[in-house]
Amino acid sequence: MPKYKLVCFDVDGTLIDNVRFSWQVFHDYFQTDKHRREDAKNNFLKGKISYLQWAEHDINMWREKGAKKQDFLKALESLSLMDGAMETLQELKKNGLKLAIISGSLNVLLEKFIPDYNDIFDDVFLSKIYFDKEGNIEKIEATEYDMKKKAKALKLIAKREKIKLKECVFIGDYLNDIKILKIAGLGIAFNCKEDKVKKAADVVIEKKDLREVLGYILK
Repeated sequence: MPKYKLVCFDVDGTLIDNVRFSWQVFHDYFQTDKHRREDAKNNFLKGKISYLQWAEHDINMWREKGAKKQDFLKALESLSLMDGAMETLQELKKNGLKLAIISGSLNVLLEKFIPDYNDIFDDVFLSKIYFDKEGNIEKIEATEYDMKKKAKALKLIAKREKIKLKECVFIGDYLNDIKILKIAGLGIAFNCKEDKVKKAADVVIEKKDLREVLGYILK
């Protein structure tokens, strides 16, 4: 039996390559007002608004631009699936491990690059945009499990599945992953540019090939 029972993934820069912040990709594409974005971000950091309010504010800026689903997909043309991503997910599932996504990213990325992600992952924590038949933004479900609350999402899954935290793995790359990397039994900093994140992780993988994680998880 594998030592670990649950493997959780970040999305931007981990499952998906050529992106650090998917939200920024869309803001750049739709050319939203930088000052309004900064004001909302600062209000969140000062505790004036919740994470949900911040996310909904930014998504509504795209709605104001008349953004349609095909526009979101076009904005992602410079991105790609991380090397070895599908082989890694298949190998982990083959070995009986549960898989989860805990990310501040958006469902649009997964729909484009891993269309059957709902069948692959047992749990998915990320923000979701729903479109109507004409491709207009119909509904928003912003995740609250980003930033420091990523760790809370891991605890929720572990408790429900009766898995110990030491049997959990998290793979991520940015500052909002520090807390969850620390509480997971195995924290892997992958494709990471942040020294603080590398310091918080148990393993640091520089090579941009997700298959590199398998030796640490399945050994």
